[in-house]
Amino acid sequence: MMSQSVGQAMPDGFQAVMAPHGIGYRIKLLSQLLARRFQEQLDQFDLTIFHWVVLCCLWKEDGLAISSIGEKLQQVGGTLTGVLDRMEGRGLIRRERDSCDRRIWRIWLTEDGRNFEVILPPIAMEVREQAMRGMSHSERDQFSALLNRAIANLS
Repeated sequence: MMSQSVGQAMPDGFQAVMAPHGIGYRIKLLSQLLARRFQEQLDQFDLTIFHWVVLCCLWKEDGLAISSIGEKLQQVGGTLTGVLDRMEGRGLIRRERDSCDRRIWRIWLTEDGRNFEVILPPIAMEVREQAMRGMSHSERDQFSALLNRAIANLS
């Protein structure tokens, strides 16, 4: 198959998938911009976005098994283990063996980890608000629903 020479017209619709126009590229850019803005706010607490997502899981359900956290966050075990090590070193969490199954480690919030529940969500909401500025509530809901559907389609 011969490659197209410079200046030849591309097939219809092909331009729409090429960076910087492709939806994947734009979603990745949005993700990077959101992460950068949020990380700038987390820096003042010496936290990372990985700390944030683990804390969010534990605020919803404290005492989760490490495997459950990994499933919820779709994280590779090695990466999660390092994050949990650093969080434990910071005094945000503690690990305990499951009383019924000694192979399972459960993660519990410490008082310091729990205290961030009042501090961090308003910061995350502020960053989200910056990204969604100018969008109505129905547009925000629709945007979220469309993202969820695209994620489900590829999962």
